[in-house]
Amino acid sequence: MKIDRRHFLSLGIGAAAGTALTPLPWKLTDDISIWTQNWPWVPVPREGKVTHTDTTCTLCPGGCGIVVRKVGGRAVKIEGKAGHPVNDGGVCMLGLSSLQLLYGPGRIKTPLKRVGRRGAGKWEKISWSAAMRDVAAQLGNLREKGLAHTVAAIMHTDRGTVPQLMQRFLTAYGSPNFFRMPSVADAYEQTLFLMQGAQAMAGFDLAHTDFVLSFGSGLVEGWGAPVHLFKTRSRWQTRGVPVVQIEPRLSNTAAKSDQWVPVRPGSEAALALGIAHVLIREKRISSFVTDAAFGFESPADAGLACRGFKQLILQSYGPDTVADITGVDAERIVSLARAFADAKYPVALAGRGMGTTPGSMYDMMAVHALNALVGAVNRKGGVWAVPEPDYIHWPVPEMDAAAAAGMQKGRLDRAGGRQSPGTRFLINRFAETVLEGEATPVQALLVSGANPAYSLPGVPAFEKALEKIPFVVSFSSYMDETTLQADLILPNHMFLERYEDVPAPAGFARPLIGLVRPAVAPLYDTRHVGDVLIALAGALGGSVGKAFPWGDYQTCLRATLGSKWGRLRQDGFWWNPSFVPPAEGFDTPSGKFEFCVTALKETGSPPEALLPQYLPVVPEGDAGSYPLLLMPYDSMRLAGGYTGSPPFMIKTVPDTVLEQDVGGVEIHPETAAGIGITEGGRALLKTPRGEVRVRAHLSHRVPPGVVAMPRGLGHTAYDDYLAGKGANVNALMAPVEDVVSGQDAAWGIRAKLTVV
Repeated sequence: MKIDRRHFLSLGIGAAAGTALTPLPWKLTDDISIWTQNWPWVPVPREGKVTHTDTTCTLCPGGCGIVVRKVGGRAVKIEGKAGHPVNDGGVCMLGLSSLQLLYGPGRIKTPLKRVGRRGAGKWEKISWSAAMRDVAAQLGNLREKGLAHTVAAIMHTDRGTVPQLMQRFLTAYGSPNFFRMPSVADAYEQTLFLMQGAQAMAGFDLAHTDFVLSFGSGLVEGWGAPVHLFKTRSRWQTRGVPVVQIEPRLSNTAAKSDQWVPVRPGSEAALALGIAHVLIREKRISSFVTDAAFGFESPADAGLACRGFKQLILQSYGPDTVADITGVDAERIVSLARAFADAKYPVALAGRGMGTTPGSMYDMMAVHALNALVGAVNRKGGVWAVPEPDYIHWPVPEMDAAAAAGMQKGRLDRAGGRQSPGTRFLINRFAETVLEGEATPVQALLVSGANPAYSLPGVPAFEKALEKIPFVVSFSSYMDETTLQADLILPNHMFLERYEDVPAPAGFARPLIGLVRPAVAPLYDTRHVGDVLIALAGALGGSVGKAFPWGDYQTCLRATLGSKWGRLRQDGFWWNPSFVPPAEGFDTPSGKFEFCVTALKETGSPPEALLPQYLPVVPEGDAGSYPLLLMPYDSMRLAGGYTGSPPFMIKTVPDTVLEQDVGGVEIHPETAAGIGITEGGRALLKTPRGEVRVRAHLSHRVPPGVVAMPRGLGHTAYDDYLAGKGANVNALMAPVEDVVSGQDAAWGIRAKLTVV
């Protein structure tokens, strides 16, 4: 076999990526653990009886089952739980490091009240009774003034009993302003709603897939449930399942795939439609299109002046045209389309990296249209509409006059309105909404399980919004960036100290509930968020108190899970392994899968906008002042969400990514030569939103004109082990609103590098 420069590069990086999934890093972690015993906060466990507790990890959205090994009551090791449907004995580096988060110095040990200026880090310890009186007084006062709708809450998800308790509290109190953090699940959720009429999560039957076409999904970078994907990827290799990775940067996923298709940044949807062109032109489409789809041909009979998906694709997305847009040869586009169509159970995936941003709806619909063309919708090996978790059956809370008046005010983000049908949360609008007027529309903010002041693009704007909000309450276990700006901290138990339910992770193909249960007793004066909400409702009294009839959270959880409780206590999870989605029937206006999305007609969009198409998302900034493109990327060695990277993880980061406290960026050697930057050289990276000092790493992983920067560095809070290391790429970015959903569709921003 001929090995050219590109194949050699892929082989080398693929080998490096493969090493990350072998026992070697875990051996290195063992070595690290030896010298880290010298840290004063790492006590040597006493001798004692060895016991084990099964629980579920919540440090990322994966929801892996884990086993906590204890010696004399002290947790000493985390292992993956064998037989768990998500991870079957596997565990990632973050999960392995979770004991550092349990016993480390970064824990908040008691309720704290701010005594200095916002962000100064000056606190006084207060009792739980005093803290609860303070919150109840603040919220009660707002409600009496008719300002219940000015209270908002931000959580990591809206699924599960704890987020549902928060939503229930706001509803009974009188506010519609519950927000969840964004992810690719938002885009998939809306795609299924618009094209299939389903209120569902997207699941992928990857165990039976025999051809994978991935449009940027980081299958070994943490997309979906990371360990589940690791194991699935290994089984694909054993079965010889081809994996094609389409993205501008040579990620670890691309390096380990059978084919890497480098495209111009932001042009992935055009390539999907170019593949669709070949499928349609060569009549390689499934009978699903003729039997169960609407809008493939011109749907004039339905009163829509839309020319139909087939006509649009054949006229506008030929391989030569798409080659000019994407930089991918026309012959390769044809080859990809034929391989995709020839597979028995192909599937196309979307969502960049870990999928922490929703992305463009037109991109998502273009990729989903490919699945429809080959009949991979709700079929073996394809993409499934998995029903939302359906085990929380609480009675609708009664609303008094104050609650009813507040709920009628409408959401601050205008989600779900005429311009964004199917969109439930638009947290990317939060900062702008708070800052746009002289008076803030948010008088009180509750934050739990989320760190938006770090992990949302446009960090400076969100920080300014926090400064403007009079009362901020954080339920965090750690002094993260958002918590640092709070007025009151009501620390939650760490996940190894509490009960909680964890619904199926994004992308999982079957209904599943994991059970979090305490492996150790709470170490500090912390309380479960669920218990705090129940107590707070009781303190407010009236209809708010009546909406929370449970004495404590554990009672609520057990009653809610009902007959599933015994199975969860025994196995640590409940799931339906025999679930298969219905093959026919869609709850759309046409009753079919829709290529021509009739729901978008109600937005007033022109007929052409009802079809999946290539509508490029333009990064902020002008090319004259900012000649480069900055693109974030994800790594399994860095936690980029609510959870900060433990010290063990930071020690595994290579010096090309982090050298001492300076973060690295990848830049193509040709681009670097034009600027005068050499390997390891220091530079100033500037975007329209900010600037940071960085260290250059010359790499062929990125195309010319692109600078790549990892998510997960640049914390300004937490502790001495994490703060001040590298730069936060979200402080250099800004959201770009999607024309269909209103969600953040940004994949990069214009930038420039200057030698310093």
